[in-house]
Amino acid sequence: MGDFNHPDICWRDNAAECKQPRKFLECVDDSFLLQVIEEPTRRGAMLDLILTNKEGLVGDVKLKGSLGCSDHKMVEFRILRAARKVHSKLTTLDFRRADFGLFRDPLGRIPWDKALQGRGAQDSWLISKGQLLQAQERCIPAKRKSSKNTKRPPWMNKELLGKVKHKKEAYRGWKQGQVAWEEYRETVRAARNQVRKAKALIEISLARDVKDNKKSFYRYVSDKRKMRENVDPLWKETGDLVTRNMEKAEVLNDFFASVFTGKSLSHTAQVTEGRDWENPELPTVGEDQV
Repeated sequence: MGDFNHPDICWRDNAAECKQPRKFLECVDDSFLLQVIEEPTRRGAMLDLILTNKEGLVGDVKLKGSLGCSDHKMVEFRILRAARKVHSKLTTLDFRRADFGLFRDPLGRIPWDKALQGRGAQDSWLISKGQLLQAQERCIPAKRKSSKNTKRPPWMNKELLGKVKHKKEAYRGWKQGQVAWEEYRETVRAARNQVRKAKALIEISLARDVKDNKKSFYRYVSDKRKMRENVDPLWKETGDLVTRNMEKAEVLNDFFASVFTGKSLSHTAQVTEGRDWENPELPTVGEDQV
């Protein structure tokens, strides 16, 4: 939130006449942000804005009197989000602590020729699978899967991971007095430049190949969004903006009903039961009938 100083933006119509405010609106749309203040905050102009990336996250917006000598109104609002810690209940195999020697030993002692003799492919697979799972349960411990998003960004590679690790080590050394400030600053600068170059290269590649590979482009955009919106605000026929889920459903339902056309009986294929077709020629279907 803050004073963005764009008095000629019409937030109701999401439009502006000048070039700079239009660029600001495009930036807001590209970042999937919503503006929630609806009343002017300074002499009839809406200069102070609150931008959020999720509908319903900010509420109870109120404008109050000015503070001190300022001619802007004070803005009071609430962040309507309860903080709760999510614990993952998923488990996964911890291969770092696995004993592969113990894992191979019981499988190696099984006389597979005799165990699978005369059995089909399905029975042989079930026997092999059962023995494999038993050995896995004894030799590979399980661990709780982290609920954090540990997926690497597409631009991250082995070289960049090394740069980031080196930066963290330099920071730790600087805090402990083992690394000079100039050395730490140079390390941070080098890592930041490498990350920016990697991001720019992957984004240029996605933009260049967007016509042939739309999924990768939209997956990258979706991963950049921290909050997800199912349906954006909709305009009713009366010109009112609809933001509530129930109202959105009604608007979409009304539009669907307005364009829906049921099939008439004249266009439905009729099948006569019990009729024997003795004519070997196929029926002809004209273009007008189709």
